[in-house]
Amino acid sequence: MKLKLLTAGCLALATLASAPAYADDDNDGALTGAAGGGATGAIVGGPVGAVVGGAVGLAAGAVLDPPSERVVTYVQEQPIPEQRVVVEQPIVVGEPLPADVALTPIPGDEAYAYTVVNERRVIVDPRTHTVVRVIE
Repeated sequence: MKLKLLTAGCLALATLASAPAYADDDNDGALTGAAGGGATGAIVGGPVGAVVGGAVGLAAGAVLDPPSERVVTYVQEQPIPEQRVVVEQPIVVGEPLPADVALTPIPGDEAYAYTVVNERRVIVDPRTHTVVRVIE
């Protein structure tokens, strides 16, 4: 039974993965979402969780608009706050940060905000706290 579920999940993921490839040539968000979702799903639910998480992450990553280079540069240039924010969960593109994590708005671009979590700069959608990009 587990093998059937895993096979069905892999087929579904392969089908979903091929759809965005035909939509445009810039699938970074979809691929990052699939990888992040798969990793998170594997931690939570083993192989079946990895397949389901990968499919959900793929869908979320395909929907998220990547921030412009202006936004990324702005976030990279900001100083790291003295007060450290530590979150126990993995920081994954397409997944929300906890609601109590404080966000800093990006001047001139209401679509994004940023924070520094686990000593990593993270660009998020301020309405949903969803991670849009992690800057290494």
